[in-house]
Amino acid sequence: MLKPGQKIGKYKLKSRLANGPYAAVFRALDTLEGVHVALKIPHKGFITKEALDDFSREVRLAAKLDHPNILPLKSADFIDGHLVIALPLGEESLEERLARRLSLRTALEYGEQLLRAVAFAHERHVIHCDVKPDNLLLFPDGRLRLTDFGISKVAHRTISASGAGTVGYMAPEQAMGRPSRRSDVFAVGLVLWQMFSGHLPEWPFDRPLAGYTRLRRAVHPDMIAILQRALELKPTKRFLDAGQMLTAYLRAKPKVLRFYQRTKRPKTIKRTTKRDWKAIRLQQFERQFGRSLETQFSCRQCGGPVSETMVACPWCGDDRSVLREESAFPAVCPRCNRGTKLDWEYCPWCYGPGFSDATERPYTDRRYEGECRNAQCKRKVLMPFMRYCPWCHTKVRTPWKIEGSKECCGKCGWGVLSEFWTHCPWCASQLA
Repeated sequence: MLKPGQKIGKYKLKSRLANGPYAAVFRALDTLEGVHVALKIPHKGFITKEALDDFSREVRLAAKLDHPNILPLKSADFIDGHLVIALPLGEESLEERLARRLSLRTALEYGEQLLRAVAFAHERHVIHCDVKPDNLLLFPDGRLRLTDFGISKVAHRTISASGAGTVGYMAPEQAMGRPSRRSDVFAVGLVLWQMFSGHLPEWPFDRPLAGYTRLRRAVHPDMIAILQRALELKPTKRFLDAGQMLTAYLRAKPKVLRFYQRTKRPKTIKRTTKRDWKAIRLQQFERQFGRSLETQFSCRQCGGPVSETMVACPWCGDDRSVLREESAFPAVCPRCNRGTKLDWEYCPWCYGPGFSDATERPYTDRRYEGECRNAQCKRKVLMPFMRYCPWCHTKVRTPWKIEGSKECCGKCGWGVLSEFWTHCPWCASQLA
């Protein structure tokens, strides 16, 4: 198995971004060009003739779909016995970006770029079949790019497909093995609804959908009508394809902006000649470490930025052994209330009991970057600041560090930031 630190051809593997059932995705340095790329490398155990045909088809599709909002293919080749697909490396996925506040203007721009990408694929008779935030990568210039055409289908006179896709973003007819362009329209509608309302509607999609009240306050009725048409359960009631939906979207977009300008509350501007040094320090912390630590919450005691994984507030020491906010994960541990993924067998945060309803289907996540040291562990992938392996319940012995800092807590050995914090957020001890 390839590991970070190894070199394969001209690429030096830096970190593992994802580890799916058929392939691993690494962040790697192209030592000749001097740029970082994403490498998709199928597991050797799956290099069968059928798997090679699937990956070859994905490569040909990526080369065929030349569009600014579709992730281009840099290269594909066999290196040291591995099939290596090199792709441009984005800053983060839309799924990661949705963990933070998204302005309406930004959501509108992302929505237009998503529709342009899917419409372009539909014009070339390609159905993506797995449109979701995790397959939408964001780049520094504000560009969104659709990726992972691994289970897409080329539509000719007939369409033959399985129910492949991602539960939660899959149209009902696709789950029954009958995907079409309208299935992609349904998935796009779910992504747009989630961006605009902050809620992801769930099966059986009862009306009004989750987040409708918030959506009605912020978005023009014409845009709501577009989203509701895209999310019709009956495929024939939806837009024919993404191109038709894009046309309607572009007509409604300026109305949304004007509607928002009329309805938003005017901000009260406080005029002062002094700048609060605490506010400056918090701003500096968020700029340097907020993204890597995922500090999307605020301490209820002092208001300092905290993350879901912290068991104590690093700013005031307030106890956070039980999460009091709403987790962004699809499920929660009944003991510590922290988020869990549907395929985890144990809580990795508090050594909670096993989950009897854990699915056997493995879910990938770009946040997996550590590795369990248990040789018998079936997955071996860990997210930062996990205390126990969610697959085998083994305690994580290697102390987690904070990217960009070499400081460690004197008690637990995990990374801290004494320049900003007064307490260790991992063991609650007071910093010297």
